Amino acid sequence: MLPDISHYFPIADPTLIFFVVLCIILFAPMIMAKLRIPHIIGMVLAGILVGKYGLNILERDSSFELFGKVGVLYIMFLAGLEMNLKDINQKRFQFLIFGLLTFIVPFIIAYFTGIWLLGYSPMASVLLACILSSNTLIAYPIVCKYGLQKHSSVMLSVGSSMIALTLSLLVVAAVVGISAGQSDITFWVIFVIKVIGFCLGAAIVIPRMTRWFFRHYSDAVMLYIYVMSILFLSAATSEICGLEGIFGAFVAGLIMNRFIPSVSPLMNRIEFIGNAIFIPYFLIGVGMLIDLSVLFHGLDTLWVVFCMVVFGTIGKALAAYGTCLGFKMPLQSGHMMFGLTEAHAAGGIAMTMVGMSLMMPDGTYLVDTNMLNGVVMMILFSCIISSVVVENSAQKILLSEMNPVEENNVGDDEKIMLPLQHNEDADTLVNLAIMMRNKKLNRGLIGLNVVYDDIDSDRNKNSGKRILAQAEATATAADVRMQTQSRLAINIANGIKHAFKENDASEIIMGLHRQKEPGDSFWGAYTQGLISEINNQIMICRILRPLNTMRRIHVAVPSRVEFEPGFYRWIERLARLTGNMGCRIIFHGREYTTMLIQQYLKSKHPALDAEYDEMYHWKQLTSLAEKVNDDHMLVVITARQGTVSYKPAFEYLPKELTESFPECSLMIIYPDQNGQPQDTMTFTAPQRQEKESAYATIMKWVEKTFKRQ
Repeated sequence: MLPDISHYFPIADPTLIFFVVLCIILFAPMIMAKLRIPHIIGMVLAGILVGKYGLNILERDSSFELFGKVGVLYIMFLAGLEMNLKDINQKRFQFLIFGLLTFIVPFIIAYFTGIWLLGYSPMASVLLACILSSNTLIAYPIVCKYGLQKHSSVMLSVGSSMIALTLSLLVVAAVVGISAGQSDITFWVIFVIKVIGFCLGAAIVIPRMTRWFFRHYSDAVMLYIYVMSILFLSAATSEICGLEGIFGAFVAGLIMNRFIPSVSPLMNRIEFIGNAIFIPYFLIGVGMLIDLSVLFHGLDTLWVVFCMVVFGTIGKALAAYGTCLGFKMPLQSGHMMFGLTEAHAAGGIAMTMVGMSLMMPDGTYLVDTNMLNGVVMMILFSCIISSVVVENSAQKILLSEMNPVEENNVGDDEKIMLPLQHNEDADTLVNLAIMMRNKKLNRGLIGLNVVYDDIDSDRNKNSGKRILAQAEATATAADVRMQTQSRLAINIANGIKHAFKENDASEIIMGLHRQKEPGDSFWGAYTQGLISEINNQIMICRILRPLNTMRRIHVAVPSRVEFEPGFYRWIERLARLTGNMGCRIIFHGREYTTMLIQQYLKSKHPALDAEYDEMYHWKQLTSLAEKVNDDHMLVVITARQGTVSYKPAFEYLPKELTESFPECSLMIIYPDQNGQPQDTMTFTAPQRQEKESAYATIMKWVEKTFKRQ
């Protein structure tokens, strides 16, 4: 018999409550990343699981009320801080038109959907219209990865999002006033005066106070506390004026926008604390209010979800494509505008929570359980639609509007870093770097050894210093300067990343993880983290023979790689390596890509012994095993997720290389890519990037199971 532990739940001890919440904040993003679900939804789902309608582990006590209120204000404040007001000001007319359309069209459609199809009251229908008219730029990090932040469709979407969100918050504030029984002409006159007065007062007072404070104080803690004080002062003042607090928080963010640069330490602290505690606490608290059992009691909630998703999507699509046609923009720009304005997340949840606190004259709340569940499910579907559309349109925009990288993009920024972890790889990696370096620039190499900061750190650091000394001796023998550095780190990938930035390196050459047992990871503990954190070229090598004994280099080139900014950098490095080794190099890829490679090599390295073999599809990679001998080197050009040349087939690369090319020397190259690494995460951005989804893992398990049978 299992012991009865039900009397221990829900947990009442504050320490244990906080521990459980921290565990959710820690593990939910990891699980959601595997499932390819936005982490905002993950937090809400976790709240459902631990709440009274789930496993009843936690009760929604006063801590969730307090932190939840802070979290919703934090969300709206960050939304204001992240608006790019300079871009918006440059194209005011276009922003205004698209902003009004992306608010009015979904508003009208959602309002009549609530009245005619869902049977809501006019007030509830107006609130639903506000939720579906606003949007959150949940897919903006995808745009950043492709380097399209300055594209006209992206800037239009960002500006229109601010306008739509502002108008939605104003209407919500009016709904709050009307629900209090104030709906005559006097109310509307006073309401307009209060809105104008609040905005003007905030615009006049806050900048003057901020300039004075920032001029006289520079302490990090004091600056953060000041910003938080302004946030809550603005929210409280807006509530006193009869407006909703989230409107005041959003206005405070817009006004403070110019004083807090997006890359400043202060912005980093603001986002860090919000993302770490307040916003997750709020999202978990929202989940604890949701009763999923109503989904199985009837079709009411399913009908609500269907109407919200379908008609909300139609409204945003009509606004985006109508604006696209009106401004005579390409169709792909319309796809991008629709994708970015489709997602409803933080703002929708915030407005829903406002509706749940509004009591109607008949004693019911403005937002019922069906509507709350419908909004949460709608957010999930809209985030998925937004991410898929933006991903596809970003790739097509790059392919249709951008030309292949020019040859002159190969600059003289060469500064090669060698992370050295194993004694056996040191000499080989140094020799490889020497063969790839530009002798005319006469730049030295950077040798780096990073060890874990643990009880064995002293012993491992001494071992690392011996590896660096050996590498330095090898470089010196070739008359090449080498700067060495040994450092401690809790995370090896972060240690390498920080050293890379401090030394202003251009690329990395490192050894492939040594698999010690059959179940060991192909990449090892830190390689994937390093790849996702650094956008510069990374070469990962497994050299099984002396370099001067290799007869051929086979290069597997994926399609569309010519659109990546690092296209000619890796060609140049391989050309130097081939020339110094005195061997032949064979490029396997599509005709257009290999033609560009051939043109470059004929111009820069005419004496190089190069061949070009057409490989129509990336699935033919494993067929190269028949051509690659044990005294050949296979070079695979791959790509990071979110880049124009990335293919889902790259997820199977470790398996293909392990099974088809176990005996040959190997080099895997991640070229320079567009965009910016996500060093600072916002509440709309993923908190963790998983190389392999849970679905791929399941498929592998199924495949292995059937093979055994």
